[in-house]
Formats: sequence, structure tokens, C-alpha cells
Amino acid sequence: MRWISRILIWAGLVSVLVLLVARGAAMLRENQPLTEVLPDEGRLVETSEGDIFVWEEGPEDAPMLLFAHGTAAWSGLWAPVLREMGAEGWRAVAFDMPPFGFSDHATDGNYARTRQAERVRALVAALGTKPILVAHSVGAAPGVEAVLQDPAAFEGLIVVDGALGLGSHETGKSLPFILRIRAIRESATALTVTNPWLTRTFLKGLIHVKEAATDDVIAVLTRPFAREGTTAAYADWLPSLLVPPQDALSTRAESYAALTLPVVYLWGEEDTVTPVDQGFALKEATPGSELILMPGVGHIPQIEDLDAFLLALDLALGQLAEQAAR
Repeated sequence: MRWISRILIWAGLVSVLVLLVARGAAMLRENQPLTEVLPDEGRLVETSEGDIFVWEEGPEDAPMLLFAHGTAAWSGLWAPVLREMGAEGWRAVAFDMPPFGFSDHATDGNYARTRQAERVRALVAALGTKPILVAHSVGAAPGVEAVLQDPAAFEGLIVVDGALGLGSHETGKSLPFILRIRAIRESATALTVTNPWLTRTFLKGLIHVKEAATDDVIAVLTRPFAREGTTAAYADWLPSLLVPPQDALSTRAESYAALTLPVVYLWGEEDTVTPVDQGFALKEATPGSELILMPGVGHIPQIEDLDAFLLALDLALGQLAEQAAR
């Protein structure tokens, strides 16, 4: 038994060492202030909830499509879609959901779904128009929450493979004890989410078309990793990913039943992260909504098959217009 104890002790020491090395590497990597890494392609919009980075394409006076990204991404991942929709005559705008990308990090470290929704609503107010919200994956959670909080602020809603956790408030799930320790949570974040050496591996785990994890896509995803405070901010956000909210409207089916805004759900048929059954459940919960399935793609269809996604998006926009006209 003594040798088992020794193995466990050494395994623990090695694990601690790995975490410390990962956190140290992140501190060395994250050495640029926001002013030095802010992309030229976009701008910061001042809102009541802090500055939000946006990337914009298309005519300034055109109807707005507002795009929300998923976990650990930023507005740059939407760039090909923005350019295409801008060319079609839309005002296509993507924003960086804090703490990701180049928006202000929350000074209080609060990234709960309801607080994130308030940031979305603050951005919409600052932009001064009623957009159609196109919200992907984890970004759909605060996006849909914002719509449910104030549907009059939006013209329509398109959810792309949304990670909404319908009914998840009933589970009572809590944050694992080990991750409640701030230093360990930061080190675990540095080892995984903000580790550029693992970005491709994690991305391939999310998508069906593995070839979509190109060098260009990886370069986009890792671009914010030099920003000061990235790992610390992501560690603040991590509990909101792992623990279902108890006070959110967007986990409750009755919230969708009362929604009169035009809604379309887009879903990759091969999605294993948020399986298509979740899309059917959301459609059933939302009267008058539509569900469009995209064959051959998984959780991030806009990078797995851009042309197929654009076709589905155009179809969704047409269906929104039909719903609005009823």
C-alpha cells in the first residue's frame, strides 16, 4: 500500500507543477495592454455596462444583424459571414461578449447569464437600433436572455446551435469544490481555455468537419491571448459555464411560450455538443418558431461550411419576415 501512496503523492505534485507552469506561461504571454492589441477592423462602443468591441460590415443605414459568438471566440470568427451579409445589404455587426475578445472585462468579475444579458441590452441601446440577433452556442444564452428580458428591443431572433440549457435550473448543479479555489481555477483555465497549444484540439472536439480547424481559424481564435488579464477574466467567467443559472428566464420553457417575437433555430444535424434534440425542444417550446437543420455540419456551422450556413441564414431571415407579417 505504501507504493500506492507514493504514486498518488507524486501524481499530485506533478499535477500541481503542470498547473503552475501553465499559469506562468499565461502570465508571460498576456503582456499587452488592450490599447496595443485592439484590432483595427473594429471599434469600441461605449455602453452603460462598459466598452464593447464590435466588428461592422455593410451600409450604416441598413437593417442590422447583430451576431453573438460562442465560448472563447470573439467577433473576428464571424468576419466571413459579416462580409457576405454586408454585401447583401445588411448592416452586419458582431460583438465581443465579455470577457472574450477585446471588450472590457467585468470589473466585478460577474459573468452570470442575467448580467451578460444586461450587457447585450446596453450594447443594443448604444447602437440605437432594433437588430435581429443571431446568437451562437454559449453566446445564445445571454443573447436569448436579453431578448426575453426586453423583446421590444429586437426585431427578431436566430439561434445557432444554442447552448441554452432548457430546464437546467432544476438540476441544482454546483461548481466542483476544487474550482472554487481561485488559484486552481486560474491555473486550470491557463492549461485549457487560454492555452494556444490546445486550441486546435479543443476546436476539433466541437466540430464535425475537422478540416475546418485551419491555421487561419486558429490564428483568429488565439489573437486575444496576448491581452493582459485574459486568463484571470476567463477564470471569472468559468463558473457561469459550469453552473446552470437559477434566476434566468432562458432555461424555462414557459418563457419561450410567452415570446411573440419572430424566432428561427438553426442547427447542425451532426452537432454532438448541443445535439439537435435540443433544437426540436426549443422549437416546441416557442410558438410559431421554425427549425432549420443543416446536414453534414456540427456545432459551428459557420466555419464548417460557410456557403451552407449562409444559405440557411438567408432562409431563416426569410422565415422571420414571414412570421412578422402574420
